[in-house]
Amino acid sequence: MRARPGRTGLPSTGEAVPSRSGIGARSAGPSVGTMDASPGARRWPAYAVAVLFLAYAVGKAAFALDSRLGFPGGPVVPAAEHERYARDVMGVATAQWSAAVSGVVGACLALATVTAPGRRVPRPLMLLALAGMLLAVGAGATIMIVDGFVGIGVGWQWYHGLLGLVVIGLLVAMVRSYVVATRRAAH
Repeated sequence: MRARPGRTGLPSTGEAVPSRSGIGARSAGPSVGTMDASPGARRWPAYAVAVLFLAYAVGKAAFALDSRLGFPGGPVVPAAEHERYARDVMGVATAQWSAAVSGVVGACLALATVTAPGRRVPRPLMLLALAGMLLAVGAGATIMIVDGFVGIGVGWQWYHGLLGLVVIGLLVAMVRSYVVATRRAAH
């Protein structure tokens, strides 16, 4: 999309400006809360993270319906571990439904980084929530990576380790994009 230059020969605020992808984007202009069109601001990592979180939620809901520990495609949880968890921690179905809800919340948070309603959330609060997400999900992904490539006894395979690397990479890209996109509005 070609921008129509203003009097200065540059696109005026609010006009379409070309992006690297060839798809026009709106220039950020002076309004607070507008997504910055700078090259470091990308939306696709947030959409990918949201899809991963929704897939996680669906998998956890499927296991909650059967009151099973674990995740579809993941290592099989031994019966003794299932019994111990149900006895010492909490009901398996409750734990899995809670995990499913956390997946939906994670997807909503990911989408909030690239949508107008998310822009209304104060930046420090959003950064705190994203840091918590990065730490919690990053810890789980790190276990998948280490067990998948080294083996610590959980049962994750090498391809789970690769998935863990992808998840961490997408989370970092999403947080970075949010920081870049909101930097101008914060100053």
